[in-house]
Amino acid sequence: MEATTPAGLHSKSPGDHNRFVIDLTAYEQRRIRAVLEAMPDWDPAAVLAAETQAHALPYSGLDAAQRAVYELLCDQGVLDARR
Repeated sequence: MEATTPAGLHSKSPGDHNRFVIDLTAYEQRRIRAVLEAMPDWDPAAVLAAETQAHALPYSGLDAAQRAVYELLCDQGVLDARR
């Protein structure tokens, strides 16, 4: 008895399917190049520095007790340990 696929097509064996492969490498390269060309003044180092500074803001100005809780949460892996 022949196996039937959901679409009603018949196959002699489960492994008797056509392989459909797409290599997206060239497409991804074109896409990334287009994004970077659209943002000529983008400075990734400045963006990373701003993100790091923004991440530190909520934890700045903690008193001793709050700092101890912060350290505990960092040690337990609940918060990122960037200090």
